[in-house]
Amino acid sequence: MPIGFDDLVHDVMNDWPATIRVFLDFRMGCVGCPIACFHTVDDACGEHHVDRDAFLKALREVVASQ
Repeated sequence: MPIGFDDLVHDVMNDWPATIRVFLDFRMGCVGCPIACFHTVDDACGEHHVDRDAFLKALREVVASQ
């Protein structure tokens, strides 16, 4: 199942550790953040003013390349 906007940030990083690089590349402070277990991918994009479609595409590309 592909990553979606409603997936929790913590679950994404936990299930696909390679996605951590994507969070860092987009300058999102989600790695190690205690809120990551509550925020969805969409929430995180909004908090960090990141283009949600570009970010989700990058996450999915990393997962697909594994």
